[in-house]
Amino acid sequence: MIRIRGIDHIVLRTENMAALLSFYCDVLPCVVERELEPEIGLVQLRAGDSLIDLVDVNSELGRMGGPAPAETGHNLDHFCLEIDPVDEQQLLDWLTAQGLEPSEYARRYGANGFGRSIYIQDPDGNTVELKLAAAD
Repeated sequence: MIRIRGIDHIVLRTENMAALLSFYCDVLPCVVERELEPEIGLVQLRAGDSLIDLVDVNSELGRMGGPAPAETGHNLDHFCLEIDPVDEQQLLDWLTAQGLEPSEYARRYGANGFGRSIYIQDPDGNTVELKLAAAD
């Protein structure tokens, strides 16, 4: 039912946006591609064919992920897999038949622009976003 094309993006949560921006842009050759208002707290960096999203834990978006990362907390909010185009309802039905509870579809931005995606949880509670690739 699902054919993965690659990792679209990962989302890292941080209390120190400046340090992460410096690391990913100055140490690694990432480039800021997109920034959403400071209140939302999202900076998207181009990393080859993928994106690394940085989210300030004190922003509107960051607070949705819980407390700041620590030894016992998580700094990976979720990762996104780009998948081949499929019938949206068939994918929902198939995932539900696998015992999962997929989210509703929404239009979201990723490494290849805007597209429709859903969220599921793996057995350890990690969030996986499945983003439908644009039809060829």
